[in-house]
Amino acid sequence: MTAGTDAHARAVLDKAAHENFPVAPFFVPRSWRADLMAVYGYARLVDDIGDGDLAPGGRDAELLGLDREQADDRLAMLDAFEADLGRVFDRTGTGPRHPLLLRLRPTVRRCGLTPEPFLGLIEANRQDQRVRRYATYEELLAYCELSANPVGHLVLGITGTLSPERIRRSDAICTALQIIEHLQDVAEDLARDRIYLPAEDMKRFRVSESDLALATSGASVRALVAYEAERAGDLLNEGTPLVGSVHGRLKLLLAGFVGGGKAALKAVAAAGHDVLPGPPKPTKLSLLREVGATLRREG
Repeated sequence: MTAGTDAHARAVLDKAAHENFPVAPFFVPRSWRADLMAVYGYARLVDDIGDGDLAPGGRDAELLGLDREQADDRLAMLDAFEADLGRVFDRTGTGPRHPLLLRLRPTVRRCGLTPEPFLGLIEANRQDQRVRRYATYEELLAYCELSANPVGHLVLGITGTLSPERIRRSDAICTALQIIEHLQDVAEDLARDRIYLPAEDMKRFRVSESDLALATSGASVRALVAYEAERAGDLLNEGTPLVGSVHGRLKLLLAGFVGGGKAALKAVAAAGHDVLPGPPKPTKLSLLREVGATLRREG
């Protein structure tokens, strides 16, 4: 891997610092940290492909075996990315082309990870290219099964703690975190011509798409955001017993995910549920408080 290619991969990994929750904090074992960052790099890159947020110049397309001019063809990029994922699991070939997938290969082998969660994340981004509105909350939950829940499965796989009950709790947490991110990013998503607020709920609260395009939220938008935030909070509470089902540093890591979600919800509430000026973000102190409260409840 050349220095330039390594720096290109590092630019994607550096985005971990801007997430609502700690991706691979210092206190987890070094092997876990490397594996968690490998999975994060994969998930971040596939989202950047689906959102059109790749670094300019077409380097990612070239790394995936496409022409640089194809970097803006998101479906072609996702297809090439899926083909390169296949090389991660192929024990006979020369390995994947993209450096972030090359980093993923030892994690997959060491932890015995299966292709399904990785494929789910690709399919979620394909869905983003053809589905830009969700009629019902159930449709949104089905999207989260592809876009968010696989990440929890991968974390449990890396830490060797997979079980049906833990997967159920993890799914609740991951779906909640996805919904919270959607609430924070209403304005940004609308700029991409995407709305992740269920149409049935918008109708119930008398919110139109033009209301979401304003600089600040009116009372109806705030009420809608508060309603969806309460739903996300209920999902977080449903998933929180996952923290108490594990021990040691994994308990702290999972408390970080839950605490990050709860701190983000408090930031949304502190903004009066006005998310249109920009995403309300929790402070580090708020995050630490919520992580501590989660550990006290589930310790």
